[in-house]
Amino acid sequence: MNGYFSIGDWLVILAYLGGIVALGVWFGKDQRNTRDYFLGSRNIPWWGIGVSIVAAETSALTIIGVPAIAYGGNIVFIQMIIGYVIARIILAVVMVPHYLSGEIYSPYQLLETHLGRGPRRLAGAFFLFLETMAAGVRVFVACIPIRLMLGEQVCSLGGLVDPILGAILIFVGLSLLYTYIGGVKAVIWTDAVQFGLFLAGGIFALFYIPTLVDGGWAGAMAKAGEAGKLVWLNTSFTFSAPINIWMGVIGGTVMVLSTHGAEQLIVQRVLACKNVADGRKALALSAVLIFPLFLIFLLVGVLLWVFYQSHPFQIPLPEGRPGIKSFDFVFPIFMMTEVPHILKGFLIVAILSAAMSSISSAITSLASVSTMDFIRQMVKGKDEEYFLQFSKYSTVFWAAVLVGTAWLTREVTFVLNAAFSLRGLTSGALLGGLILALFGRGVGARAAMIGMTASLLVMNVIYWPANIPATKEWWLRTFGGEVFWPWFTLIGTVVTLGVAWLAKQVWPPPAAVPAEKS
Repeated sequence: MNGYFSIGDWLVILAYLGGIVALGVWFGKDQRNTRDYFLGSRNIPWWGIGVSIVAAETSALTIIGVPAIAYGGNIVFIQMIIGYVIARIILAVVMVPHYLSGEIYSPYQLLETHLGRGPRRLAGAFFLFLETMAAGVRVFVACIPIRLMLGEQVCSLGGLVDPILGAILIFVGLSLLYTYIGGVKAVIWTDAVQFGLFLAGGIFALFYIPTLVDGGWAGAMAKAGEAGKLVWLNTSFTFSAPINIWMGVIGGTVMVLSTHGAEQLIVQRVLACKNVADGRKALALSAVLIFPLFLIFLLVGVLLWVFYQSHPFQIPLPEGRPGIKSFDFVFPIFMMTEVPHILKGFLIVAILSAAMSSISSAITSLASVSTMDFIRQMVKGKDEEYFLQFSKYSTVFWAAVLVGTAWLTREVTFVLNAAFSLRGLTSGALLGGLILALFGRGVGARAAMIGMTASLLVMNVIYWPANIPATKEWWLRTFGGEVFWPWFTLIGTVVTLGVAWLAKQVWPPPAAVPAEKS
C-alpha cells in the first residue's frame, strides 16, 4: 500500500470509486433502444450536458499537465483558451441547428445527407482510428502519475500484473462498468459529478498552497511576478512553440471548431440536448466554465513553483518518461506529501475523476460511431433490441481496444510524445468534410473524399518527420522547427477544402442523387 496515505484517504478513494459506478448505473437504468443508449432519450438538462462537455475534454493528464506548464514556464497557455471560447460561440450559432434538426447520432450523418455515404464512412473511419490511438495514449500517460499516487501494490493488483497495466485495467474497467449499463446518460451525469470534484480540487489547491508560503497569496504572486511566471501574452507570430496569441485566437478557434463540432467525442453530448435552445445553452455554459477552469490550474502551477523554491521535494522528482515530462509529477507529489490526510484523498479523487471521465467519453463515442455509422448501415432487418445489445457489446470491444492501445504504445517514444497531437492529424479532414457538406454541397462525394484523404496525408508528412528520431534532425535543419499542434487543424482544413475544390474541377460530380436516410 502507499505509505503516504492513511486509512481515511483510502476510504475516500474507495467511496468515490464505488459511488461513481453506482451513480452511473442508477442514472443509466432503463435503456430500451439505441436512442436511449446513445442520445440519453434526449431528456437530459442542458446544464448537465454543458458541464459534461468540459469534463469530457479534461483528462487526468490535463489536470496534472496544465499546472506543469506553468511550473516550468508561465501562464501563456491561457491564450489558447480564448480560441476555445470563440469556437463555442460560433458552434452554438451555426452548427447546433443542423445537429438538432432531426434524429442524428453523429455529425457524420450530415456528410451522407449532403454528400453521400462514402464521405460519411470515411469520416467515421478517421474518427475511430485516431480517437482509439489518441485515447489509448492518454490513458497510458495518465496512468504513470496515477501509479505513483496509488502505489505499486494497488496498481499491480497485488503483484499479479505490471503496475501500469494494472492501473489501465482498473480505470478502464470501472469506467466500462457504468458506460456498458447506462450509455451516454450515465456518462453525462457521472461527468457532471466528476467535473465538480476536479474543479473543487483545483480551487482547494489554489487557496491552500499560499498558506504554506511566506507572505501568503500576495507574497506568492509577487515572487511569481518577479520571476516572470505570470506572463500570459506573447504577440510574436510563429508556427513553432511557444504558444502565442495568434495560435490561441486563430489556431485554437479552428481546433475547437473541429473537436467540438466535427468529432463525436463532444458532439455526442450536444446531440443529446432536447432542442436547439438547450444545445446552445449547453455550449454557452461550457464556454463560461472552460476559461476559469484552466486559469485555476495554471495558477496552481505558479503557486507550486513558489512553494518549491523554499521547500524540498519529499519524493525526488522522477526523470521524464516517454510522453510525460518530469514537471508533470510536481502536482501529484505535492498532493501526496504536503496535503493533510482526508483532504489528500479528495485531491487524489480529483485526478481519478478526470481519468475516468475521459475514458468513459472515449468508449461511448467510439461505440456510437461504430454502431450507428457502420453496423446499422450494413445490417438490415434487425430490431432495436438487436442494435441495443450490439451497442453494449461494442462498448466492451472498444474498452478492450483502449487497454491494448495504451499497453502496446508504452515502448514507442514518438507515439507517446504525440499524446495531444494525434487528433490533429484528422481534425482538419473532419472539419473540412463537414464544411463541404453544409456549405459546399456541389463539390460532390468523390472530391470531398479526395480532399479529406489529402489532408490526412499532408498532416502525417508535417508531423512525423519532425518527431521521429531518425528524421528529426534533418527536418529541423531544413525547415527550422516543427509546426506546433495548435496549427494542425487549420492546415488540415485548408488542405481539405483546397484539394476538394481542385478535384471538383478535374472530376466534376455526377448529377445529385438523394441520399438514403439513416
